[in-house]
Order: sequence, then C-alpha cells, then structure tokens
Amino acid sequence: MNRPDVTIVSINGHTPRIHPSAFVAPGCRIIGDVEIGPDASIWYNCVIRADVNAIRIGARTNIQDGSVVHCDSPKPGQPDGWPTIIGDDVLIGHMAMIHGCIIERAGFVGLGAIVMNGVVIGEQGMVGAGAMVTENKRIGPRELWVGRPARFLRELPDDALAGMAEGVEHYVENARSHLQALAE
Repeated sequence: MNRPDVTIVSINGHTPRIHPSAFVAPGCRIIGDVEIGPDASIWYNCVIRADVNAIRIGARTNIQDGSVVHCDSPKPGQPDGWPTIIGDDVLIGHMAMIHGCIIERAGFVGLGAIVMNGVVIGEQGMVGAGAMVTENKRIGPRELWVGRPARFLRELPDDALAGMAEGVEHYVENARSHLQALAE
C-alpha cells in the first residue's frame, strides 16, 4: 500500500503488513507490528498503533471511522503485555477505543465503546454503544454487555447475529465502492 493520504510507520523493527484486498481509508495512521487481513476495512481517520506490542486484525473485519486500536507493553505480572487480537468478521463501531484485548470471531463493539486491557469478547459477543468494558472482563459467546462500567444484559438471539453477519458483508462491499471512488 502506497498512498500519500495514509500514514504507514515502521517502528522498533516492525512494518505494518496489510493484505492487498484490505481497504485503508484516507487519514488513517497504521504504525508498527500490525497485520490486517483480507477484505478487512479500516475507515477514515482511524489510528492503529502497535509500537509496544502486536495488533492483528482478521479477515473481513471493519474498524469504523475515528476509532483507535492500541496495545500495551509487558509489565510485572503480565510478561507478554497485552497485544490486541481482533478475529475474523468483527464489527467495530465509529469512535471506539480498543486497547490490549481479544475480540473473537464475529464479535461486535458498538459506537463509542471502550474495551480495555485483558478483556476477551467471545465469539459473537457484543459490547453496546457507549459501553466501557473494564480490565480483564470476559464476555461470553453471544452475550450482550452494556453500560459504564459494562455489565451482562442478555444473550443475543439468532436474528441479532444474522444482522451482524449482514453488517460484515455490507462493509466488505462498501469498502470496495470507496476504493473505486478514491481511484477515480
């Protein structure tokens, strides 16, 4: 990827690796030990900063406008630090803050939510808009957590999961449209 409107920074011997089919919108900053998978999309003005640990973003995952993804360095009691691992088919809403956590396949983080160090969001787990998931919480598969601090609300029904899957496909297609529009 070589576009003047996207900043790619190598640091501490690590250069971001972005799959050729991934979409990175203008205004993004991608720094350090980052891997972005096939058909993923990183939307306008996001910061993905892996200067002190690793960030992995899976296939077809989208990180929406203005979001920040970071990680944390090793500390006493946490010798590996907190990398950020985002699985395949994950939806992350606008202006989210994702930090040193794991989001498993088909997870969802709502608009403006904060997810802190050591959190694990299980497969198809959902964090509601504006929620703050404090350190080391475990959100189970298909669970919906809301509030500040976030707490378990209920299990997600099949129609909500189907809607999330449709959202993933929408963002893959929308990214292709934006890429084409930017090339014109």
